[in-house]
Amino acid sequence: MRDSAPVSRGSEAANWALQITPYLWASGLRGEVAPFRAGPTVGVSKSFGDVLDTLNFGGFLHVWHRNGRFVASADAMLVDTTESRAIERVPIFGPVRGLSAKADTREINATLQAGYRIVETAPFTLDLLAGARLWKVSTKVTVSYGNFAVSLRESLDWVDPVIGLRAFYGLTDRLSIQAQGDIGGFGVGSRLTWQVVATANYVLTDRLSLSAGYKILKTDYRSGGQVFDTTLQGPVAGLTYRF
Repeated sequence: MRDSAPVSRGSEAANWALQITPYLWASGLRGEVAPFRAGPTVGVSKSFGDVLDTLNFGGFLHVWHRNGRFVASADAMLVDTTESRAIERVPIFGPVRGLSAKADTREINATLQAGYRIVETAPFTLDLLAGARLWKVSTKVTVSYGNFAVSLRESLDWVDPVIGLRAFYGLTDRLSIQAQGDIGGFGVGSRLTWQVVATANYVLTDRLSLSAGYKILKTDYRSGGQVFDTTLQGPVAGLTYRF
């Protein structure tokens, strides 16, 4: 799970660690989006159920590595959706029949960070991180009328610098809590981006752990008429394998 790989006190204290966590994120979506430079800005408000209805594929993976006090993490997500609807009325022309539109959207982002463990006292650790969040949002809209169809495709690509912290506290040998947050953009890519994730973690075996918590990712990107001002938030759950 993103930034919430559960670990025991013993593995936190070890000199070397590698954790791989595939996870689920039951996220809703709200905000404003204008993927086409010449198009309007559209308000979006979708629950996780709404997103699930249009989902073709969703994948989330987090990797955490530590060597001594040096740490690194990579978190990636890919979400592919398709939304179709009939168009019953067209401005100027009025009501129409047989006209429909389909929007295919693919969102990819990856957050890559490296840093240093500035506090290491059993059972608490604190890591200082810095890196970048990479975004690619591709949209294809197809309008169909009978056997005739026309498509328009465009994408948004940008990179945000980010800085952040990761805190871990071991409650027992098996149970822990963890929180990580970052902030960035600063006008380099987006105007502002930030995210926070907090989880409770339980060690099942020497290699496997479970996590559950909540994650929020906010981004405000505007450039050349394109807008991606969104908030993704919802529960997360993951299974971590430790090497």
